[in-house]
Order: sequence, then C-alpha cells, then structure tokens
Amino acid sequence: MPFLLCEIMFENLTNKFEEIFSSLKKAPSLSEKDVDEGLRGIRQALLEADVALPVAKKLIENIRPKAIGQEIVRSTSPGQMIVKIVYDELVSFLGDKESQLNFNNIPPISIMLVGLQGSGKTTTTAKLAKHIEVNNKKKILMVSLDIYRPAAQEQLKILGEQNSIITLPIIEGQLPIDICKRALNAAKLNGADVILYDTAGRTQIDLQMMNEIKQIQSTINPTEVLLVADSLTGQVATDVASQFKKTVDISGIILTRADGDGRGGAAVSMKYVTEVPIKFLGIGEKVDNFEIFHPERIANRILGMGDIVSLVEKASKDIDQETLKKTEENLKKGKFSMQDYLEQLKQMKKMGGIEGVMSFLPGVSKIKSQMDKAGVDEKIINGSRRKRIANGSGTDVATINKLLKQFRLMSDMMKKMSKGDLKGMSDKGIPPELFNQLK
Repeated sequence: MPFLLCEIMFENLTNKFEEIFSSLKKAPSLSEKDVDEGLRGIRQALLEADVALPVAKKLIENIRPKAIGQEIVRSTSPGQMIVKIVYDELVSFLGDKESQLNFNNIPPISIMLVGLQGSGKTTTTAKLAKHIEVNNKKKILMVSLDIYRPAAQEQLKILGEQNSIITLPIIEGQLPIDICKRALNAAKLNGADVILYDTAGRTQIDLQMMNEIKQIQSTINPTEVLLVADSLTGQVATDVASQFKKTVDISGIILTRADGDGRGGAAVSMKYVTEVPIKFLGIGEKVDNFEIFHPERIANRILGMGDIVSLVEKASKDIDQETLKKTEENLKKGKFSMQDYLEQLKQMKKMGGIEGVMSFLPGVSKIKSQMDKAGVDEKIINGSRRKRIANGSGTDVATINKLLKQFRLMSDMMKKMSKGDLKGMSDKGIPPELFNQLK
C-alpha cells in the first residue's frame, strides 16, 4: 500500500494535468490564447482536487506571466517549457526541499504532536517514533497526554509494546503538565534521546484546547510542534492548519490517511497557507506506513513525470539482493525458470505490486490504462493457490493456461533484455508503449 500512495492521493490531479499537457505538447507553437486555455484547465483541475481557491488563484497568477514570456515564444518546445514552469511553481508551493526534523538541542529532545480528535495523532506518534528510531538511530520515549479520550493512553501503550518502543507508564488521574514533568525525568533516567508527546485533541478547536497546548509547549520547550491533519477532510484540513498556526508555533505538518484521497488538494494548499512544511505522509494503520514528504518528487508525480529516485530507494530497501543476484546469474546464462518467475512476483509484491512500481514511472495514467487492457493479473500465484496445480489449487485450467502464457512472455522478455535487445517484443503481445516507457 505505501508504494501506491502518490498514485492514489493525486490520481485525479495527475490525470487532468496529463490531459492538459498532452494537448499543449502537440502544438508546434503556443499563442497567448492557447496558454490561457491551458491555464483555465489547470485552475479547474486544482479546484476539483480540493485545492483552496486562494492557492489555486495565486498559482495561476505566478505561472501566467512566465508562460506567455519570451522564453516560451522562442522555445523549440513550448509545451515542455509550460510543464517546466508549472513544475517549478508547484515545487515552490509544496516546499522547496525536504524538511528535516530538528534534533538540534540537548537530549532529551521534545517533539509535540497536536491536532483535532480523529486526525490519527496516536497512531502517527508510533509511526514517527519508529521512523526516528530506524532512520535517525535515536532512543524514543512515547508519552500520552490525552487524559480525556477513553483508553487513549492505553492505545499508545499497546502500540509501544507491539513495536518495541518505550512508553511512559500510566498514572491514573495525573494532569498533562504533571505527566510532562514526569516524562522529562524518566527520559533522563532511561537515556532516551527523544520524547514524543501525543497531545489530546478535540472535535473542534476551542479555547480550552489551545490554552492547554500553550502550557504544554511552555513546559517541555519542544524543538518541533507537528500538526497532524487528516488529508481526507481536504479544505477543512487547510482551515484547521491555519487556525492552529495562529495559536501555536507549528513547525511542520503530518498528513494522515493520504492513501484514501484521490484529490491531494490538502497537500498542495497547506504549505502555502501555513508557511510551514509538510514533513511526512501517513498511510494505512501499520507502523511502517509512513513516508517522508519530498516536494520535488511529489511535483514530478502530480505532473505525471514519474519518480525514479523513490523507485530506486524502495527497490534497494525491499528487494532481496541474494534472490536478485541468482536471477541475474540465470539470465546471463539465458535461463529463466518458473521458480525465477515466482521469485519475481514475490519481489514485485513487496514493492507494492506491478501497479505500485508503475506509479513511479513517467506517464503513469497511460501505463495503467494499458495494463488494464492487457489484463495483467498479479493474483495468479498467491497463498494457497500455488500449493497445487489446477485441481489441487482450487483454480481451473484456464487460469493455469493464463499463468503459463504470462510466464512465457516474461521469459522471452527477460532473455531479450539479458542480450540488450528490446526489439520485437510487441510481437509477443506486450504493449510497445509500455516498453518505450521502461527503456
């Protein structure tokens, strides 16, 4: 699921942009009228993606003078120049670069998570703890300050136990400020580098909530105050972020449930509206369903330009290098067995499946459409179905035949690739456009 994040989150926006840019790229030259028509389409796409109206208007205002400037008129590829201008402005709105967490203080460093009730703060606290532990090699102490929501403290305790992360023991009836003071002492005693504070949320922003957050912030002096916002609420999430920013010194945003929204408007709007960076994206319920927010990579994927860097990073993390090496050796010998094919399917599953991999390649919408037409089925071999062939596996002869056909196609492709020859592959029933993207 994590690997499909940006395909899902920005699916509608990407599809619209690809349509607009496709027509612009075909034109040998672009008049001011052509540019304005394209910009109207972009503005409409942004609004449909739940981007805040002021943000959409400002983005178009920034793009237009550059899009009708001399560099476009003189360009040999005006359509490509338009794409570059939109990309640059989109990156500027999303944030110029990846924003790192601030660990520049004497340990234990305090990081505070705030947000409305139901935004996913408690689960996000555990995800962030695991991320810091794995990537920054720091010992974490998780602390629940939510004494209002039933079982909120217990929930964080259970998440800690499930993921081997230390949580502060619960003392019934203790107030948030007293819990903070106890946490600071406990962190010094057990050698924790970072304390993550899961604060209480409310169904709406109120004076009592904000006063408590201010008191907590004053007590623990955090290096980071991270607003956890539900991306599914779109425009509402942007409004909530603005209100928190007026009251608390927010240093960054974590967008949750990013895997459930096909629009992505909250991500495009938040950085511009709050002037603080989006630092992470949360997806799903698992503790590792958590991604660093890379503005330039996100912009690439929104515009259908792919994200090869993230693909390589994902591959290096998830693929079994020993298995890959064995398959590579077989290919060099001109061999590709059914076992090799099975291993390739397993590796592909780890990376989010074929669609997950394709979502990181240029022209994702076009590729996905071609895959749907080709009828690629990843579920032929999985679980109990591969225990026995045909009758014993609960499948029928047609399914087995389909598997064998796909294996033969893959085998032919692998052998050709091992010889550096991609010619003639379309004759075997593989869409030529797909291989043009993969060359």
